[in-house]
Amino acid sequence: MKRVVITGLGIRTPLGDDVEAFCQALQNGQCAVRGMPEWDQYPEITSRVAATTPLDDAEVKSIPRSSRRSMGRLAIFAALAAKSAVTNAGLSEDELADGSAGCIIGSTMGSPDSILEAMGSLIENNSFSELSAMQFFKCVSHTAAMNVSNYLNLRGHISATSSACASSLQALGQGASIIATGQQKIMLCGGSEEVGISVTGSFDILYAASHNFNDQPKKASRPFDAERDGLVCGEGAGILVLEEYEHAKARGAHIYGEITGYATCGSGNHISQSDYPSIVRCIKNALQNAQCVPETIGYISAHATATVHGDAVEVAAIKEVFGDSIPMSSMKGHIGHTMGASGAIETIASLIMMRDGTIYPTINLDNVADDCQYGAHITTPTAAPFNAFIKNCFAFGGINAVLVCKKV
Repeated sequence: MKRVVITGLGIRTPLGDDVEAFCQALQNGQCAVRGMPEWDQYPEITSRVAATTPLDDAEVKSIPRSSRRSMGRLAIFAALAAKSAVTNAGLSEDELADGSAGCIIGSTMGSPDSILEAMGSLIENNSFSELSAMQFFKCVSHTAAMNVSNYLNLRGHISATSSACASSLQALGQGASIIATGQQKIMLCGGSEEVGISVTGSFDILYAASHNFNDQPKKASRPFDAERDGLVCGEGAGILVLEEYEHAKARGAHIYGEITGYATCGSGNHISQSDYPSIVRCIKNALQNAQCVPETIGYISAHATATVHGDAVEVAAIKEVFGDSIPMSSMKGHIGHTMGASGAIETIASLIMMRDGTIYPTINLDNVADDCQYGAHITTPTAAPFNAFIKNCFAFGGINAVLVCKKV
């Protein structure tokens, strides 16, 4: 099996589109969650907060119209993040187009706003005649992957993962497998999401969205806290360039880390609730795949979305595998839950933490809940050098994914 390393990083997040500035904002405890007065027309939705990601018009228009016209916001986030990752990796257009590069980019669904727009037009007009010929390409579940592949002229393996909050971590795991087995030299992997009323509304009717802090938006996302009352939806994209180690070494690429282990599994138990036994199994399988013991892990990037059940189950599973002395934090307090993009965005932040020997805090963790007690919650920026970390993602449907990365 071939070694798989990470040579490029690209993001679009509620806290910015520059990786270094984004990570500095995380270290400083900044929060991008805001009130959403634009949702006032939907009084039945109790959650009125979100973490939105601005798009610069000039940058959007830098994407040629021939590519841009089939993109909703979700695909635009992915395209811009992918372009940043490719630039960061120092890859040329020829290297992308020679067949050795592909992409796997996940999302929960297609562009929510584009889907609402299409349905609204059909209902209002009782006809397809008012819809753009490009509308379909904005709505399909693989909109990010197919639009990025066409924009960057990728001619290798192209696919999409669509497993809700596990989507981008599954994309990274699958991309690593494709490279490890010699099918491709380079894979652009990650995820993209777009927040809107249909997204938050869906969590709201499941009683999974925060509503107790609508008047204090920056306090709303509270991983592990006694007052946590649900997640806050966020949006953006994270794309990583994965590369076969010898290929990266031969071209003198900068290496951020190596993917050494990955596992994904289902609980077969519950459609919406996290499941303790299957999370334990997934973590253990990822460690076994990485051929490492729990003691070698120096940091845990928790999924921790601030739901009452989910946070507690994750802490219990982590304590079962690792005890309670390995530093752990969640980034959801800073940028909300970016859903299918969260695994990739938070992996990028973890790679920078590993590089710098600093762990970013969980913010809004003012009073650790009784069911989330853990000996190494990080609540202030902490100097703590480490050589390996795990990233957790757990999705609706009982889908778990865990990635293991280490320094090279």
